[in-house]
Amino acid sequence: MFIITNMSKTILITGSTDGIGKLAATQFATNGHVVYLHGRNADKLAATISEIKTISQNKQVHGFIADFSDLNSVHAMILQIQNEVPKLDVLINNAGIFKSPISKSKDDIDIRFAVNYFAPYILTQQLIPLLEKSTQPRIVNLSSAAQSPVSLNALVGQEEITTQAAYAQSKLALTMWNTYLAMTYKNITSIAVNPGSLLNTKMANEAYGQHWSPADKGANILYDLAITEAYIKNSGAYFDNDKGDEKGHFSNAHPDATNQEKIQQLITTTDTFLASL
Repeated sequence: MFIITNMSKTILITGSTDGIGKLAATQFATNGHVVYLHGRNADKLAATISEIKTISQNKQVHGFIADFSDLNSVHAMILQIQNEVPKLDVLINNAGIFKSPISKSKDDIDIRFAVNYFAPYILTQQLIPLLEKSTQPRIVNLSSAAQSPVSLNALVGQEEITTQAAYAQSKLALTMWNTYLAMTYKNITSIAVNPGSLLNTKMANEAYGQHWSPADKGANILYDLAITEAYIKNSGAYFDNDKGDEKGHFSNAHPDATNQEKIQQLITTTDTFLASL
């Protein structure tokens, strides 16, 4: 039996029933941390929890169910987390979507904006009190090399854009919000990361039919950014794992990611839209 030490952290990883989220969760569990997974399919979530418990010999692996394309489902998951988790040391907003048979969410916005931006926005804002109970809280937001200027009309479902545009805009929105988090919550280290382009994951293979790098490359950087002491002072920064060879480095995201006026417009539009639901 794996012994959980006093040094273990409590970590929540969204979108962790496959891909780099699952691989990172397995690493955390193997190293004695308390891990909470998230998935949208109950059977798949249960199977993943069982698998990671067996591999890691760590019984402290749990999970929550929510469909991130349905923001009401996100709110229900938040309530469950608040009731069951006493504190969070690390939140990794890993869940994401590119291709989908459904283009619109239940709130009539592009599904990529719902899953990749609005869901983690809502989740994180509501879990800030749990993170603030940690001595060294950390948020890792999964960005992408694909980043495009955000159309505020498209964000709230008032403009139709392509799948690629919606994905790239959702990822820049997340990166801009990461900057806002770092400015707003000085006691929480918040880092945005491009885990690597075309990793060997279900999402990349479905979207492009190929991959350039193993999924472990992305999982390893998530693990590193989440708990390594060296990154405590990098709040608000953007880590580009496409830079370098085996491991990337901090770099510049799209210029809008640090544009204070555009960030404030994004946050104001986001909050107004969410208040209208």
